[in-house]
Amino acid sequence: MFILNNLFRFSPVVTAFCVVVLFSVSACAQTTEHLRNEAFLKEEKNIERSTVLLNNEGKLIPLKSLQNLTIASVNIGSAFSSEFDSILNKYTLVRRFESSAYNYDMLSFNELNDDLKFYNTIIIQVTDQSLNDPRTIPLLLDLQLNKQIIVSLSGDVQSLKLLNFLKAPLIWSEKKSDESSNFAAQLIFGGVAAMAKLKQDISANYTSGSGFESIVNRLKYTVPEEVGINSAALRGIDEIAAEAIRSKAAPGAVVMVVLDGKVIYNKAFGTRTYTDSTPTRINDIYDLASVTKTSATTMAVMRLFEQEKLKLDTNVGAYIPKARSTNKTEISVREVMLHQAGFIPYIPFYRNLIESDFRRDSTAAFPTKVADNYFIRKGYFAKVMWPQMLNSTLANRGKYVYSDLSMYFMKEMVERQSGKPMENYVMDQFYKPLGMTRAGFNPRLRFSKDEIIPTEDDQAFRKTLLEGYVHDQGAAMVGGVSGHAGLFSSTNDLAILYQMLLNRGSYGGTEYFKPGTVDMFTAKQSDVSRRGLGFDRWDPESTKGYPSRLASPQTFGHTGYTGTCVWVDPKYNLVYIFLSNRVNPGVSTKLIELNIRGRIQDVIYEAIGN
Repeated sequence: MFILNNLFRFSPVVTAFCVVVLFSVSACAQTTEHLRNEAFLKEEKNIERSTVLLNNEGKLIPLKSLQNLTIASVNIGSAFSSEFDSILNKYTLVRRFESSAYNYDMLSFNELNDDLKFYNTIIIQVTDQSLNDPRTIPLLLDLQLNKQIIVSLSGDVQSLKLLNFLKAPLIWSEKKSDESSNFAAQLIFGGVAAMAKLKQDISANYTSGSGFESIVNRLKYTVPEEVGINSAALRGIDEIAAEAIRSKAAPGAVVMVVLDGKVIYNKAFGTRTYTDSTPTRINDIYDLASVTKTSATTMAVMRLFEQEKLKLDTNVGAYIPKARSTNKTEISVREVMLHQAGFIPYIPFYRNLIESDFRRDSTAAFPTKVADNYFIRKGYFAKVMWPQMLNSTLANRGKYVYSDLSMYFMKEMVERQSGKPMENYVMDQFYKPLGMTRAGFNPRLRFSKDEIIPTEDDQAFRKTLLEGYVHDQGAAMVGGVSGHAGLFSSTNDLAILYQMLLNRGSYGGTEYFKPGTVDMFTAKQSDVSRRGLGFDRWDPESTKGYPSRLASPQTFGHTGYTGTCVWVDPKYNLVYIFLSNRVNPGVSTKLIELNIRGRIQDVIYEAIGN
């Protein structure tokens, strides 16, 4: 988000307003933010009208098939590479390289070139001045031979002459600024579209009228004013989040709002824990708890359903041989997905553990890691937990009883029908192709602890602060991967995933689901509950309004026990995400009692209506 530093200083309108409101800091800040955002949009429009996309005959831009790309960003001389790289990394993982780190070699960029050998796609940011560095053109010529490259050039249009040899896509902007760097980065991934043409002849390849148009097919990162919302109208989110932290409903939270495919709000509040004063960040990774059900398991079911490998009206016994001798065999997959199978709500597996079931150190006999310094014996799920679930009682079949057991069963079906562990299946089928870089199970295998928000200081079971290990006890006991819990993510990754659903199955030029599949799974599918297939939905019987008193009946999504939620409202083209660790240091009900998530969602609807 941009801050135009000089706007306030030279704005008599803002100054007069501040006097009228008796120097109200809050009112001044709101007005200043609105004016800055309006100025940013005006500047962005100027950049859009002057940024030209060249050499895009092969339609490389916007980038596609992200799962096949290993991307590096190389900055040669731009003062605005931080903004450029920050935006690139919202779309997928991009490794940053600075040419200034290689200045000791004045003859070539050979060392830099060597460091790029494992990347198949190189995005190079250059300026009119850095093109005159004798090392730059040889590097571009060399990379063009065996890499997929994209060049983003800023500065004098005449510098295009120096790139007349280039066959790769070339983005040219006359301006050198954060705004132009932001626009170019979003253009590469389809957050914004190219439409401008060159206004003069520059060279044989770059003539007047040259320029390709591109399309928008991914999220755009912008300001509320772009969708007609005064940023001041969203200040209520900040106030409610502050209330949550002040009331100790949660140590911290991150909120994201996506409207019309545009990220217009993404803020972090509070600290990692009450004892760790490190501020939360918008890219922090949270334990999603039951949001796993829709963000992983249901996605897998939808894919297998489309492939006709999993049928909703086929019984559980057809897919799980061990269920055939139990009371679960005749239950249909549809009943399981609707929470109408008659399963008991949950089984507190951890309470049955005895001392011989776990160790504080890993051994071949105790390989399943549940948390730091806690390992369960080999085969515990297959020998103890799974038989308990298979032989558990059934009651109220056909009635709505929310049960975690349902998604244990769905995970088993997903893995049998896909032939892959579920964590690998959803990563390969959805997260990697979509460009999601922080979502996944067992995040401690990929990220450091300081990137993951701690949850409960679990003194009842694991005797430790849970940092990157799933909060749900049952999911932890099966190695952190379950159908009902275990997924971790940032807000940005969830925004990508649920925007794909809001788009009815398509994102970034790829169709992940047929529109009819998304419509069916997310629509009301039960005569006895509000539920869709796997998805929670708007509740017509809620006295407070669930998930929000202003949500439309089309709304679908899910909440999570750790203090999370994702809600999609197709009527308003809206995705709302709230992530927190309300279970830190111990489980608290204040987030629910204060209706923090729902009230923030109310503010969003009210802003849309203003």
